Amino acid sequence: MGGMTLSGIEVRIGQRKILDDVTVEFPAGKVTVVIGPNGAGKSTMLAVAAGSIKPHAGVARLGDDDLRHLPARQAARRRAVMPQDSHVAFPFTVREVVEMGRTPWSGSSPADRDICDEALELTQMTAMADREITTLSGGERQRAALARVITQATPVDTESVILLDEPTSAMDIGHAEATLSLARDLARRGAAIGIVLHDIDSAAAFADQVVLMHHGQVHVAGTVGDVCRAETLSDVYETPIEVFERDGRVHVTPRR
Repeated sequence: MGGMTLSGIEVRIGQRKILDDVTVEFPAGKVTVVIGPNGAGKSTMLAVAAGSIKPHAGVARLGDDDLRHLPARQAARRRAVMPQDSHVAFPFTVREVVEMGRTPWSGSSPADRDICDEALELTQMTAMADREITTLSGGERQRAALARVITQATPVDTESVILLDEPTSAMDIGHAEATLSLARDLARRGAAIGIVLHDIDSAAAFADQVVLMHHGQVHVAGTVGDVCRAETLSDVYETPIEVFERDGRVHVTPRR
């Protein structure tokens, strides 16, 4: 069994619950997009899935395996994470950063180099492979971070889980669309894809299922049609939002 499931997750800071009984499934072969206003708990939830935050209650599972009981290297071979902050302070080249994704596999073989080359090509970073990462723009650094995640997740199949926190926040529209299209391609190869996005219209365009979070809880989850409703979104985001269908897909925009 592939994919990942968070069940009954609770995270507290002092007496405040950041996550309250959160249950989310990231099924194999699907793109699951998590949306919600600032402070809803989206990044905290993804950090629990990444293993970087230990919940006070609940269980995170990779397939059938409790994440707490998996050796770190084994978990890293099955689940790759792109955090919201992918800043690298040292002047590694882009290729060196991407090659770090093979660390869980202890690889430095020609096959590993081929995997890195493919990831650079998929993220349109081949021409920048020898650039120092510190010289890149924010969007370029995000693409390098995505390439690293892909090298870590390879071979991408039904056992792969790829989690991306705001992967397009600094990208121009062309690269943002290409990145989300690439996420869909990885899902077609069998991977479970979980993405936190602020752009609700992009969520509606690329998601197989959507999780709307609010005040540390799952407000509603389901298909794009189930979740992306004008009344629901307007209530949660506390601003008028319009939802309409055109050319066979749902569009979401502020009502101006």
